[in-house]
Amino acid sequence: MPDGKALSKLSLVSAQRSWNMSRIRGKDTQPEMIVRRLLHSMGYRYRLHAPELPGKPDIVFRPRMKAIFVHGCFWHRHPGCKHTTTPKSREEFWRKKFLQNMDRDRRNLQSLHDAGWATEIVWECETKNTGALASQLRKFLETVN
Repeated sequence: MPDGKALSKLSLVSAQRSWNMSRIRGKDTQPEMIVRRLLHSMGYRYRLHAPELPGKPDIVFRPRMKAIFVHGCFWHRHPGCKHTTTPKSREEFWRKKFLQNMDRDRRNLQSLHDAGWATEIVWECETKNTGALASQLRKFLETVN
């Protein structure tokens, strides 16, 4: 059993973690802004966060029926990525949380595909190389469904 000093230290860590988690945004994240600026500089115009579409895609091209999701490697479990780590505390909680996120992502992508939409996922780590990302986005947007 931790003594009083160790217990307050645990609480501080827990409080700090809670504060950190509360700061994580779902919209207008840094990776999303990188993708949006890149697309705009390439001459593409788009809509944001279409609430009527499954999963509220981050970037939507309605006439092309194409949607882009910008996923964080940690939260959406980018396969093989070094950022796809699992916290050491409350491992069961995190395992369930990540499985729910991945299941929701699969359902949303399937619903969009069933409705005739093409989708692309841009992973947070892919936003570091804008040259490769521009090629990936151009290929996706210029390909006919």
